[in-house]
Amino acid sequence: MATVQDGVRYAERVVAGDIIACKWTILACQRFLTDLEQGPERGVYFDEGRAQHALDFYQFVPHVKGRLTGQPIDLMDWHTFILINLFGFVIVLIDEMTGEAVLDDDGDAVMVRRFRTAYNEVARKNAKSTLSSGVGLYMTGADAEGGAEVYSAATTRDQARIVFEDAKNMIKKSKLLKRLFGFNKLNIHQEQTASKFEPLSSDANNLDGLNIHCGIVDELHAHRTRDVWDVLETATGARTQPLILGITTAGFNREGICYEIRDYSTKVLSGVVEDDSFFAIIFTLDEGDDPWDETNWPKANPGLGICKRWDDMRRLAKKARAQVAARTNFLTKHLNIWVQSESSWMDMARWLAASRIDPPEQLQRLPLWVGIDLSNKIDVAAAIKVWQEPDGSVQVASRFWLPEGRIESAPKHIAELYRKWADAGYLELTDGEVIDHLQIKEELIEWVAGESLREVGHDPWSATQFALALMGEGMPVVEVPQTVKNLSEAMKETEGLVKGQRIRHDHNPVMNWMMANVVCKVDNNGNYFPRKATSEAKIDGPVGLFTAMSRLIVGGGEGASSIYDESDVLC
Repeated sequence: MATVQDGVRYAERVVAGDIIACKWTILACQRFLTDLEQGPERGVYFDEGRAQHALDFYQFVPHVKGRLTGQPIDLMDWHTFILINLFGFVIVLIDEMTGEAVLDDDGDAVMVRRFRTAYNEVARKNAKSTLSSGVGLYMTGADAEGGAEVYSAATTRDQARIVFEDAKNMIKKSKLLKRLFGFNKLNIHQEQTASKFEPLSSDANNLDGLNIHCGIVDELHAHRTRDVWDVLETATGARTQPLILGITTAGFNREGICYEIRDYSTKVLSGVVEDDSFFAIIFTLDEGDDPWDETNWPKANPGLGICKRWDDMRRLAKKARAQVAARTNFLTKHLNIWVQSESSWMDMARWLAASRIDPPEQLQRLPLWVGIDLSNKIDVAAAIKVWQEPDGSVQVASRFWLPEGRIESAPKHIAELYRKWADAGYLELTDGEVIDHLQIKEELIEWVAGESLREVGHDPWSATQFALALMGEGMPVVEVPQTVKNLSEAMKETEGLVKGQRIRHDHNPVMNWMMANVVCKVDNNGNYFPRKATSEAKIDGPVGLFTAMSRLIVGGGEGASSIYDESDVLC
């Protein structure tokens, strides 16, 4: 029988290096151990009884495939680790009207689960669907939720029925589960609590009116649009402790909802984004790992040797090495590697480890360059200060603006970040649906007052009037078109400064998030150009930084020779 301590020991062994794991799995385990110790400081608690209750439920959940069919599932330690995270961590339930803690009949604070969204990415044949079917049954009939609605969703009804059918077969093969649940072709139900578990297809138009307690999205990588995920997320508002669980292997589509959620997962795990409601674990190879070295395979296959056979992996690897056509399938499905995906350009551990900048009165003595990226009028605008020290090191400060009316059009998890950053003063909201250039101009002038300003660089695209307005205030404005010529050396210089620990910044969380969004396109001549990690990602801050750095490199504003034509300089 699995115990909470099995999951805790798994985390400890992963962090200690006793279990081979990729960096994302290690970070997930370290996050768990840190939260066990430090979570109460921010209102996050671990309830061992709740965690064990979920594990105990699996004593009555049988295998439905293979030679162990009918026997109770013996949870693997990595399964246990996921379950105790999802069901063990709790927070105090807050009344949204009063802002006060909700109390039970005894006057004690009501505790609810911490995690509302979970992402589990692992290679095929590691029993992730089996684990998820058990989660679905638990939340249907053992979670003390009246009228629970649980759904398994996928791109097709047949795909959605994989998790559902496994759950139904579990009931058929378990005497206890038969007493808890009834079922028919497309429905599992518990009459006592009026709860149900059903499969859903990806036709989002038919998903309205749901009141979801748990949504399980199978093979998230296959979803071409975000419709299903968004509908499920928005249908949990009436529940006090809902869960949306995405399970998947790697895929190809970097523009889809899966890679977007994966990208967000890596930011949460690496500490770029703080989100106590989001659980993530990713089992894959590390960058630079040899995919043909079988000692690396357990990183993507935590069930290798238990529910997945070594000889089958070796057979598939041999085929993939010999047949190019089979290689992509092996890499994505069995090593959980996103093919044709680009990794984050910045070493975020080094970026986040940078020291904070000096007080304003000390910075005013240093030459300053400012980079502006207005993007477009309905998106984030950024202004980045770059001061240069006498030894060539730099200090960086950031400001960001966003039209308040655009928050609701952003994906839910990004909209929540915007609100959080705005409340904390890191993101300034302008009225309406369109960015207020006049407000930015006035605040920018005030922001650089008293500084040793050399130049304000900007991309001329959609910003000509803004630049002319700054010129009218006597500011030294220069056009810096977003071309390889202008940004490549600036990116390389920034990269070198970070690696050499010769950059300090203000640790604005908006900038940290955007920096982690940057991927690097390299051309045949070795030139760099910044691109977004996903279509929903923003990189306005880093682009503003590169704009300022491009002018710093050539000594713009100091009378030094410049690589720019005279026609580039507006004043």
